[in-house]
Amino acid sequence: MSDQLRAEHGNADPEWALVQLAIREHVNRDVSRYEKMWAYYRNPLELVRQAGAANGGRGWYRSAQEVGLPTRIVGTNEGQILGGERGRREVVIENDIGWRVGAMVDFMFGSPVRIESLARDEKTRDVIEEVLESVWESSGGISLMQDMATLGHVFGHVDLLLRVDEEQLVGARVNDISQWISIEPIDARRGVAVMSPSDYRRIDAYAVHVERDVVVKSTTRKGKTRRLSMLKPQNPRSHEAERNLERSTQRVTELFTPDGWARFEDGVRIGGDAWGLMPGVLPIVHIQNMSQPFSYSGIGEVEALVGLQDELNTRLSDRASRVTMQSFKMYLAKGIEGFGGSSVGPGVVWSTDNPDAEIHGIGGDAHSPSEDSHINEIREAMDKISGVPPVAGGVVKTKLGNLSSATALRITLMSLIAKTLRKRVGYGRGIEQISGMVLDALDGAGVLKTAVGDRGVRVVWGALPVVDEASVVAAGRAKIDLGVEPEVVLDELGFGDDDPGVV
Repeated sequence: MSDQLRAEHGNADPEWALVQLAIREHVNRDVSRYEKMWAYYRNPLELVRQAGAANGGRGWYRSAQEVGLPTRIVGTNEGQILGGERGRREVVIENDIGWRVGAMVDFMFGSPVRIESLARDEKTRDVIEEVLESVWESSGGISLMQDMATLGHVFGHVDLLLRVDEEQLVGARVNDISQWISIEPIDARRGVAVMSPSDYRRIDAYAVHVERDVVVKSTTRKGKTRRLSMLKPQNPRSHEAERNLERSTQRVTELFTPDGWARFEDGVRIGGDAWGLMPGVLPIVHIQNMSQPFSYSGIGEVEALVGLQDELNTRLSDRASRVTMQSFKMYLAKGIEGFGGSSVGPGVVWSTDNPDAEIHGIGGDAHSPSEDSHINEIREAMDKISGVPPVAGGVVKTKLGNLSSATALRITLMSLIAKTLRKRVGYGRGIEQISGMVLDALDGAGVLKTAVGDRGVRVVWGALPVVDEASVVAAGRAKIDLGVEPEVVLDELGFGDDDPGVV
């Protein structure tokens, strides 16, 4: 870090050169990988240029997952002309990854969760829960939590950033705090963590790095380019200014440390300040989707399924090509003049004077049990790796016993339920930590004064979709009959005497 930046931002921050190195490694090594993970999850369509029937062009789109198909299926791109692939066959893409990740997120945050205060005083608990509900709801509420879970499932981890406008928050009313404090999920493509060399769990600094397109003037005085804040030229009546406009890439970095924050554009510091409300606190909470020892990144759900997804799409495309070739009869005519212009259908008469003339039928679909078995085995492997069977998506192929019984569904979805409960621990801890930071900031601003021991919270999760409410109530009554306090039982069931504040 330069001497000027040290003086402005504190000597305790990591070297700016080290931060730049971490960002460069992240962009060159990690971003492309994360983009592939997102592409396999979303499988977005890319518009292509039609090259015409003469070049074999057909279809107006290409799927992202086609990148994993062999050349014998997708063909070759001569001259980099999309839509003009030579040798392209029928392409079938079935995005199994997408619906499996969606099912996991639905099990995780399919219903709202409740953030419960652990303060000793009942009145304080009510105020804290109301304030946290307001902050979470203004930040996105249950949609924010679903986005957080989606990013974590795709990339393996997600970071929560607490943004606080300290100048506006100091002296604000409790009802207005949602304007000056918010919780923002940062996906792995933008967030860069500078880890402590002595502890892999501690973050020394955190950068949010974005490369965005801006409009610049291509030529100005002294040969320098100048950025424009608007697309409109300075002289609307002249087209000369429009011809001088071109796009450029601007690198914007927000750096957060325990001492403060700074904003850089193309490496030049344009703003920043030291923390006043939470000195020594890095406003970042790191959440691993599934824990991975001695690693910053967690374990995502997409990476393990990419190879099987490519194999499934390959076999489905091969089967589509086989069905196309064999489902429709083709004919080989020998010794019949003018047969090429004849149609094939009922009532059509062919005649020839050639006694050796022949017509052979080719094609007709044939059963291929090995192909079907291979496709089913691929799907079963994806079920085992992801823990998401087809019944989680509402597809029931075989009898599962009494489907009205929660026990039967629990046995079928045992792996998915176990993974959901495991991940709720990590996501719940992240929600609790960021909520605690909110209370720390409000206490420092004097908006909501609380003791340190009263700022603890816990997440009360909603019931899983396979829970039988009648069985849950019966189990609660049995506990009360055994002598368990009714308040404890109601708390375990997620009920309370007052409105707890639903996020």
